[in-house]
Amino acid sequence: MVKRLTCILLLAAGSAAACEPAPPARLDIDANSYYSDKHHSVVDPVLRARNIAATRPIEDFLSQVARDANGQGDAACALAWLGSWAGQNAMLGKMSSEQAYYVRKWTLGGMALNYARIQRQATPAQRALIEGWFKALADATIAHSDAKKGGRNNHYYWEGLAVTAVGGVTGEARYLDWGRKVLNHALGQMEADGALPAEMERAGKALHYQVYAATPLALMASILDVHDARLDTLVAFTVAASADPSGIARRTGFEQEPVGSREVTVFYNRHEGRPPVAGKALWQPRLGGALDVPNPLEHLK
Repeated sequence: MVKRLTCILLLAAGSAAACEPAPPARLDIDANSYYSDKHHSVVDPVLRARNIAATRPIEDFLSQVARDANGQGDAACALAWLGSWAGQNAMLGKMSSEQAYYVRKWTLGGMALNYARIQRQATPAQRALIEGWFKALADATIAHSDAKKGGRNNHYYWEGLAVTAVGGVTGEARYLDWGRKVLNHALGQMEADGALPAEMERAGKALHYQVYAATPLALMASILDVHDARLDTLVAFTVAASADPSGIARRTGFEQEPVGSREVTVFYNRHEGRPPVAGKALWQPRLGGALDVPNPLEHLK
């Protein structure tokens, strides 16, 4: 371990000398669920606050990497931070709960998508270190996902995005193939009108989770360069429901929280060669930072 850390310090020297040092790596992830009803639609504020506090170091790490990778800082700093956590096998320790696995896959997807923006600036040694870590995390994500029993919902799709993004930056076909399996499963279980059944079970958050589930699917389709009429139906339903939630309200028996759909259409429209939807700039570290700036992994038409 000492030798490995020494190598990391040498890799980070030079261009990264002016960067803030990376925070201590989080080997284990402690996180908790925060919904209080059977539909997982009502947030318990105390549990939510506890989860935010526990996971903030990981969220802050990803946010800073995203800022540096998207030109708000120095790309060399993003690479140094990723190399630091890679060398310490961050997030490959104990997961305290299913929520901890969720945090890991969201963070992995975000790191890989942000890394794609600066991959060409990485040295061969940095690429080997960081990409090797990503593959270890992707393997852990696949192992946990494949071992789970029961229904598949938005969490499965976000796992698919994380693994697909790792496939995109490493060129490893097995990760791209696994992501394609997830995408096909999602589109196969979709209802004829484009609704995702597991998300329709979320009571007053059904629309929220329809959008949340469609977003990684749209980006996966672009990374994998998949054009599918079923995805067209999914996006059309999601956009229409976002504009007028009354249909989902009647379907579920619950009034819906309003939510926009641009995080879906920004990826879908670029991939399908359609004009962008106007709106304020979108920023999401888990999706690669600046969503309005195409990610190198996307296939643009």
